[in-house]
Amino acid sequence: MITDKTQLRAALRARRAAFVTQLDSEAAAALRAQLANVVIPHLADTGSVAVYVAYGAEIDPACIALRLQQLGRQVLWPRVNAATDSLSFHACAPDALVAGFRGLPEPPADAPAATPDVILLPLVGADLAGNRIGQGGGHYDRTLAALRAGGHRPQTIGLSWEVQIVDAIAPDDWDQRLDALATPARWMRFSRQ
Repeated sequence: MITDKTQLRAALRARRAAFVTQLDSEAAAALRAQLANVVIPHLADTGSVAVYVAYGAEIDPACIALRLQQLGRQVLWPRVNAATDSLSFHACAPDALVAGFRGLPEPPADAPAATPDVILLPLVGADLAGNRIGQGGGHYDRTLAALRAGGHRPQTIGLSWEVQIVDAIAPDDWDQRLDALATPARWMRFSRQ
């Protein structure tokens, strides 16, 4: 078992990339649709839901976002605040996203901000206790810490391919645990912190 986070992140990125590379477009679309089938029933009583634009080999939540819009839920997208390295969430149509932080699509500066009830998070890896390894920038950890310190506890759901799940990840003091983890094959709920 790899215990060094930098090495584990690299190994999980490679595992994720290898998995995605072997998928044809039809199989990838089927898995994304199945992920939506797994997640949507758990969002029945939610208000606003923050999603993300998939980067590289991340699992794409676009099917989830579309289904949420069809159900009349408010869908929010993250925007990076470069000064604080944290995120804010904004209501915006997917086709209105613009190139932002590191060229990634994000809402325009004038998109209305809102605090989500649920946040769907991308990840590089997660374990069976709700610990998550992200891309390494700490944007979600800082954002969740600030929201929780302010008394707002959005439900956090990590989205991943099955190959990204490992037995254990040693969390750092600043890491924010997930409330749930979803793959196209299963839903895992963790106890609240």
